[in-house]
Amino acid sequence: MAPSGAIANGRPVELHGVVTGIPEVPVTITRPPSSETSKIKHPELPRANKAVSAEKPDGGSTASNRSVLQQHVDFFDTDRDGLIYPMDTYRGFHKIGFNPFLSFFAIFVIHGTFSWPSQGSWLPDPLFSLNTANMHRTKHGSDTESYDTEGRFNPEKFEEIFSKFDSSGKGGLYWKDMWTMIKHYRNVFDPTGWTAMFLEWGALWLIAADKEGFVSKEVIRAQYDGSLWYKLAQRTEKERQMKKAQKKKA
Repeated sequence: MAPSGAIANGRPVELHGVVTGIPEVPVTITRPPSSETSKIKHPELPRANKAVSAEKPDGGSTASNRSVLQQHVDFFDTDRDGLIYPMDTYRGFHKIGFNPFLSFFAIFVIHGTFSWPSQGSWLPDPLFSLNTANMHRTKHGSDTESYDTEGRFNPEKFEEIFSKFDSSGKGGLYWKDMWTMIKHYRNVFDPTGWTAMFLEWGALWLIAADKEGFVSKEVIRAQYDGSLWYKLAQRTEKERQMKKAQKKKA
């Protein structure tokens, strides 16, 4: 975040010799572009199969033959048939730590909204499946644009999340930062996008924030390529096994 004094000084703000903020339009100073993109090779080019960051310029170890958006949902396609059914979503959400009620609620939100756009024809699937081959068709508005309309990952847009909204400078977001971001990215007349953005980031915060309510940049990067879900599932399974063991002892 830019220091508040930058506006009071009344001078334009430059990055790499380019004026990126002017005092007459304060938001161009308080919401600066990222200066970290220089650590990424060609940050302006979207990555088809890697969610990269300044800290991980080569991305993670996810599948190279799947788009980043497909990787984001592959955890839920346990039989790898390219189709995610409502019960797959329920089981997946429960595995990563959500209670049965929220896992059930996710079915209606996700499949009710995204099943039809993901199909290969104009006919909806009566079973409300998600076709992962067409996940790029499910991209909604009012988002960070870290995914492009083909399901690739945009490093510049990802880094901007933190240059604009990481108010603590700790390399991540608190809920108040996420809420500011959600409001900032709202497009006009896009209630579907507003709702999706709120639910997606709200769910991430609920399941991945630490005890202080902080979600690190790496955790956020890992949810884009779906690697976070496997880690959360392992953590949740350990916690549930420990609870079972404690009950037996009692």
